[in-house]
Amino acid sequence: MDLVAKYQGVVGRVFRNENSGSSEDSYVERLLDRISNGVLAEDRRAAMLELQSVVSESRAGQMAFGAMGFPVILSVLKEERDDFEMVRGALETLVGALSPIGHAKGPANEVQPTLMNSDLLSREVDNISLLLSLLSEEDFYVRYYTLQLLTALLTNSPQRLQEAILSIPRGITRLMDMLMEREVIRNEALLLLTYLTREAEEIQKIVVFEGAFEKIFSIIKEEGGSEGGVVVQDCLELLNNLLRNSASNQVLLRETMGFDQLLSVLKLRGTTYKFTQEKTINLLSVLETINLLIIGGPETDPGRDSNKLTNKTVLVQKKVLDHLFMLGVESQWAPVPVRCAALHCIGDLIANHPKNLEELASKRLGEEPDLEPALNSVLRILLRTSSKQEFMAADYLFKNFCQQNPDGQTMLASTLILQPQSMIHAPVEEDINMSFGSMLLHGLTTGENEGDVETCSRAASVLSHVIKGNNQCKEKVLQIELEAPTPILGRAEPLLHRMVKYLALASSMKSKDGKSSTSENVFVQPIILKLLIIWLSDCPNAVQCFLDSRPHLTYLLELVSNPTTTVSVRGLAAVLLGECVIYNKSNASGRDAYSIVDAISQKVGLTSYFLKFDEMQKSSLFTSAKPFLPRKSLTRSSAASMAEIEDGANESSDQKNEHPMLASVFDSPFVYFLKRLEADIREKMVEAYSSPKSQVTVVPAELEQRSGENDVDYIKRLKTFVEKQCHEIQDLLSRNATLAEDLARTGGNNSSPLERKVSGGSDRVQLETLRRDLQEASQRIETLKADKAKAESEAATYKNLAGKTESDLKSLSDAYNSLEQANFRLEKEVEALKSGDIEALKEEAREEALKESEAELSDLLVCLGQEQSKVEKLSTRLRELGEDVDTLLEGIGDDAGADDADEDEEEEED
Repeated sequence: MDLVAKYQGVVGRVFRNENSGSSEDSYVERLLDRISNGVLAEDRRAAMLELQSVVSESRAGQMAFGAMGFPVILSVLKEERDDFEMVRGALETLVGALSPIGHAKGPANEVQPTLMNSDLLSREVDNISLLLSLLSEEDFYVRYYTLQLLTALLTNSPQRLQEAILSIPRGITRLMDMLMEREVIRNEALLLLTYLTREAEEIQKIVVFEGAFEKIFSIIKEEGGSEGGVVVQDCLELLNNLLRNSASNQVLLRETMGFDQLLSVLKLRGTTYKFTQEKTINLLSVLETINLLIIGGPETDPGRDSNKLTNKTVLVQKKVLDHLFMLGVESQWAPVPVRCAALHCIGDLIANHPKNLEELASKRLGEEPDLEPALNSVLRILLRTSSKQEFMAADYLFKNFCQQNPDGQTMLASTLILQPQSMIHAPVEEDINMSFGSMLLHGLTTGENEGDVETCSRAASVLSHVIKGNNQCKEKVLQIELEAPTPILGRAEPLLHRMVKYLALASSMKSKDGKSSTSENVFVQPIILKLLIIWLSDCPNAVQCFLDSRPHLTYLLELVSNPTTTVSVRGLAAVLLGECVIYNKSNASGRDAYSIVDAISQKVGLTSYFLKFDEMQKSSLFTSAKPFLPRKSLTRSSAASMAEIEDGANESSDQKNEHPMLASVFDSPFVYFLKRLEADIREKMVEAYSSPKSQVTVVPAELEQRSGENDVDYIKRLKTFVEKQCHEIQDLLSRNATLAEDLARTGGNNSSPLERKVSGGSDRVQLETLRRDLQEASQRIETLKADKAKAESEAATYKNLAGKTESDLKSLSDAYNSLEQANFRLEKEVEALKSGDIEALKEEAREEALKESEAELSDLLVCLGQEQSKVEKLSTRLRELGEDVDTLLEGIGDDAGADDADEDEEEEED
């Protein structure tokens, strides 16, 4: 009965208010009475069955049971353990009381009986201990229903159940023992342990200590590995829970059992082209396990990096790449999510790991004698696949292969050999015998057919990884020249020029057929622009090659100013223009850095130009850039949804003109690179306006008369030099005036510390503007200070008035109490008089005293009313001034109230 008493305050009120007098209440109460006080065993069992039916079918029955049924049912479990039928019925009744009934949801504030019943049952640790003790019973159904009941409790009250199980000796051990039971009980225990270990680190450690790894892999083997059903998925989910945020558990698995049994689940058995949904989910779960091992543990763990490195090394030594390439490359019947996950795992395995990079570089796929480098196979998938998700996964692999791997970049760049003219226009099916570089160039040059611009952009993404941060590779690719499309030109076309041509081609395709090609161009142009930005970075020869064709600069200026393009395209085009300034070593007229700056100023305007940087950095692509692709924990529901994903299913989530492939373009390293590049561009722009051209540097030798030069020639030469210098000075003045005009027009709102280096009228305009703003702000501050002083003065005055009012009220209260005491003494004196004359005098004196008391009380009440009116007015004024009236009046009248209480007590004693 203690259980009900503890909840009577909450549960009882709910039931009395909402279900008072209901038929369910009385019916449940009668059934509980029959179970508790019944004489015949059959009658008690029949009552238990009826109670079980009511609780499992009616919310009102669940609520009524919660109010009064737990003591009776728990008593059955404690005292009647030998009567298995009654124990089964009691357990089924508890399961029904904790299981939601599948009706339409009620109001949000409606009491949920299942949650309340779970709270009732899990509040006492003794109840959980009682349930765990039932797992040792011989009856199969008692153990089964007990596990179901614990699972229902864990669903509704997970934190409390976890704490209770941890506090019970051998609590986890009893649950682990259930994994060795018959299939039905084993599966139920497996599901319960999966829920228990999701976020409970202490439980995870105990489960591992109890031999969880051996039991998990034993069950997986019994169920058929990846070919198994939902039981294998539950085992893998439990395994992932144990490894996710625990480097110690990963080390224990690696050093005790090793990774062989885990990798055996990846091995395809039987017909490799048959991938059921269950098999797909199981493979995704195993790939999630490998990914957890690659991560190495939580970021806060100091030993994470060494553990991650060791896991990567051991996995590759155990030939995990063979299984991953089978799933991601060789088995084309595998579902798209499995292929993408396998490629991602390969990319993570080789990242920043020299030995694994070498292993991948030498890896060959296929059968003798038609072996092919693995990277070639991945490139073919990248260029041919119709799945955007698969392209991004393959691109991620190449990105990790080339990152901090100059030898690998050089190896790939060395294969960039142009095929004969007959092979350039060959279909992609004939690229089986091409080298990596030839296949890549084939993909880059198929864009002449307007339908293949997307293929060109995919190849451009791979090329950007190959040359990123490697000037040797940039120079190598810069020397690649394509055959002239028309013999009339008489010279070959550089590959760099062809990329700009495809960039413009993507724009023209968009203008021709905006609706049909918009989704493609959203990522085609940014990918090509990214390649050009990486190519021109710190490579003056590439800048020179880019500017060799005058239309390139004109097109870039138009692209920056084009309002129909996306923010990312305009921003990237602005960065590319900036690189033509900061990495420009040319002295040729019209192509030097000063000429580029002048063209930007005239065609775009410096203010508008720098605004493109700000717009791009404020876009969601920049602000949401992540250092790596986040992966959520794989559960039953998420794995099932992933297994059903086909091409384009993930793209529906991006409805705001942001293609998911843009996220792979604007990754965290590239965003950081652009921000650093922007600072250099701003500084170089300012320097171009504040420094003279190199051509006008005064050489003192030119001012001296040469030997053998007559005076007339000397004067003419000096005149020519001075005229040239005047022209250059006028040019500088013109550019400075333009800059000052642009900056003055914006009021310096978008200026950076680098822009403030510019001298001229802009500084004065900004200084005057700031001075006026400062004066206005100072005036406003003085006004606010005066208002504040006035308000504080008024507040102090009203505080004094409030104190005086409080004193007056206390005096009136004391006077009132004195009158009451005098009246009380007179009444006692009158009562002491016992003679008849004295009785008359007493009556007369009483009347006079009462009259006097009433008169004085009337006067006091009038005074109190007046004072109360004053208090209300003062309170209103104090609230207007922001004072807390309740705090000021706190404690007033307490003394009077205490005196009144004393008098009342004295009267009661008399």
